Amino acid sequence: MKKLIMSLLTSAMVLSMAACGSAPASGNTDQSGDFTTAVAGKLTMATNAAFPPYEYLESGEITGIDAEIAAAIADKLGLELQIDDMEFDSITETIKGGKADIGLAGMTITPDRQEEVDFTVSYATGIQVIIVTEDSAITSVDDLLAEGANHVVGVQRNTTGDIFTTGDIEEAGKGTVDRYSKGADAVQALKTGKVDCVVIDNEPAKAFVAEVEGLKILETEYVIEDYAAAMSKDNPALYEAVNTALQELIDDGTIQGIIDKYINAN
Repeated sequence: MKKLIMSLLTSAMVLSMAACGSAPASGNTDQSGDFTTAVAGKLTMATNAAFPPYEYLESGEITGIDAEIAAAIADKLGLELQIDDMEFDSITETIKGGKADIGLAGMTITPDRQEEVDFTVSYATGIQVIIVTEDSAITSVDDLLAEGANHVVGVQRNTTGDIFTTGDIEEAGKGTVDRYSKGADAVQALKTGKVDCVVIDNEPAKAFVAEVEGLKILETEYVIEDYAAAMSKDNPALYEAVNTALQELIDDGTIQGIIDKYINAN
């Protein structure tokens, strides 16, 4: 009898240790419904909070269109939103590495990015524009792309402004592209004469021009593009949940309401 009791106790201990050893690591495999998130019970958003009105700092807090959209998605999924601020060109790798669930940063769908991450449905349209000084000889996109052109263009590194001008201008031998970690740094370079113009999204362009005297936005558009959320290719269940939630928020008018809150339709 004593041997039988000891045997049962030993078996119980083995089973208990096996259960402990196979438990998932805390903080990266918590399940909500049928999907997992990077941090237990949270939807983690990677962004670059220097792109008003989509994301920017206000009283030390990250706010803006993308922050509110992410909060609405998290609410639908029963998750708490966590926003991590980082350099724009770190967002894709952070998503791929599973350290964040979703990248929202006024991010445009491009073929190269689609090789790295999956994109949700588009929730907004962006327009790349050109900022110049008020006395600039550059009056349209054609001036940048003309034969013999030789301008220095400021951009935020790894944005579509960088991607488009690299191909259209730098690689075409029509000028050079100076890359900055923040759009505001590129605008400051324009103000101090280090670059001849800045190519950036229309909405932050309007904010920058309103803050810095002596600058203006050209009327001609550089390119029109679609914004979407970037997500890992390795978490299809979470992608489906987020994409479905986002589409529902688009359909019921929530997304447009958020955009209208920050951008005057006129």
